[in-house]
Amino acid sequence: MSSTAPTSPQPSPAPERGGAPASLSDVTASDSALRRFLHGLPGVDAVGLEARAVSLGTRSIKTTAKAYAIDLAISMVDLTTLEGADTPGKVRALGAKAVRPDPSDRTAPAAAAVCVYPDMVATAKEAVAGSTVKVASVATAFPAGRAPLAVKLADVREAVAAGADEIDMVIDRGAFLAGNYRKVFDEITAVKETCGTSARLKVIFETGELSTYDNIRRASWLGMLAGADFIKTSTGKVAVNATPANTLLMLEAVRDFRAQTGVQVGVKPAGGIRTTKDAIKFLVLVNETVGEDWLDNHWFRFGASSLLNDLLMQRQKLATGRYSGPDYVTVD
Repeated sequence: MSSTAPTSPQPSPAPERGGAPASLSDVTASDSALRRFLHGLPGVDAVGLEARAVSLGTRSIKTTAKAYAIDLAISMVDLTTLEGADTPGKVRALGAKAVRPDPSDRTAPAAAAVCVYPDMVATAKEAVAGSTVKVASVATAFPAGRAPLAVKLADVREAVAAGADEIDMVIDRGAFLAGNYRKVFDEITAVKETCGTSARLKVIFETGELSTYDNIRRASWLGMLAGADFIKTSTGKVAVNATPANTLLMLEAVRDFRAQTGVQVGVKPAGGIRTTKDAIKFLVLVNETVGEDWLDNHWFRFGASSLLNDLLMQRQKLATGRYSGPDYVTVD
């Protein structure tokens, strides 16, 4: 992993209306064509995938490279609160922490975004005003995605109207697992259209419910064909969330998609990533699989909250040589 800052991300060619790039428009022309394409993708070698993920996770990152990786990871965190007990005060505090994660050290980078429910978007926008921090909002009947399309689109419109920079939507896993790929594709394209030009779209698969790596690969391509700006592993609300193996598989998918279409898509592992050691393993996966083009928060994010505290504590330890303990950071 290079210790030099990555270059600014270059815009990808815009897909045609409806999501699919021109080079793949034929595969989304009908339900049968979409099914043939998705089931024609190469099968996943589960043993090989998991072995490569484990192997990359053993890479040792030291000293200057570790300091760079910690700051990079901080800048990629989507600081998240998605609880029924969320209050405006809690969201404002989270926004302040995203803007200045370590009030005692102004050299610490800001987080990438604050992620909240649609009704908290306006509060979050006020909290991060004047900063580089984006406001993301979960929508489309998060986390289950079990609602009529009209309700899902109303959810998105509310968030975008309140100023959301990013929309994190969940797919209908029931439709996907039933093989109704066209329904999932059409919902993603409708949400993408509702986002307009003001909000980027992250598509959440809930990989823990998709059962197989083959399904995760199909979902990745389905999301990208429909116009996703990011593909995201999980809601963080189920037992199995982001893992090195499922994230590696999604990174391979975005690499292959760009090679075939010229369109670059981001990746967001979410849920279960709690320590600096974990975060660095994921950054190694990015560097070794898709390269430095994705080592920027425009293309890679961590969906986490507790992760930020550990990153800050490890950052402080590198700077001072001592470990301050959990009282050094705020309790979210």
